[in-house]
Amino acid sequence: MKDRDNRTVEEHVVHVSVGPVTLEGNLVVPTGATGVALFAHGSGSGRHSPRNRFVAEVLQRGGLGTLLIDLLTRQEEAVDLQTGHLRFDIGLLAERLAGATDWLKQHPQTRNLTVGYFGASTGGGAALVAAAERPDVVGAIVSRGGRPDLAGPALARVRAPTLLIVGGHDYPVIHMNQEAYDQLRCEKKLEIVPGATHLFEEPGALEEVARLARDWFQRYLVRAERARAA
Repeated sequence: MKDRDNRTVEEHVVHVSVGPVTLEGNLVVPTGATGVALFAHGSGSGRHSPRNRFVAEVLQRGGLGTLLIDLLTRQEEAVDLQTGHLRFDIGLLAERLAGATDWLKQHPQTRNLTVGYFGASTGGGAALVAAAERPDVVGAIVSRGGRPDLAGPALARVRAPTLLIVGGHDYPVIHMNQEAYDQLRCEKKLEIVPGATHLFEEPGALEEVARLARDWFQRYLVRAERARAA
């Protein structure tokens, strides 16, 4: 992988302790990174998701670090494949995400970088809840085909600039995002990608998601970093 200055960047497997569990993740920090995006995967997804890895690579080329992490352990994922209940446990996912955020703020490569969240599906709801719990740390949020409605009362407490991205043909999720958007009290934007369905599998759709996410993080993570340095 090359960054925006055509330098090679390395991916490292990391182990993040959150309470009684240890989570596995893939960390990439380009030289001179201007922020780091922590990915919150959604229903039935994980750090090896081709869609999220594609977005992560676009962010890396844009000078942003990325941490793709599995918020469930392998044992929990095996249980969830049968029951499907853990992926909707927003409290649990948000707790794990907040713990991973604390890890980033202690890790030598990322402790001086402002953290952003990239949430997909139920991970979008978890990202908003975690951001409400870490208002002084999280500088921006992007939700792709997310379920921000699952954040409930936490929506009104989110301070980080939030971008909600939804496919133009993802009708139930559009409505859920519009309702959540109305409850947000932070700087916010709702982007509807024309012709796209829930997984953004249509030609050019995921590329548009990645571009929107990159631009949002570049704008707001850098701004947050400058505000902290002032």
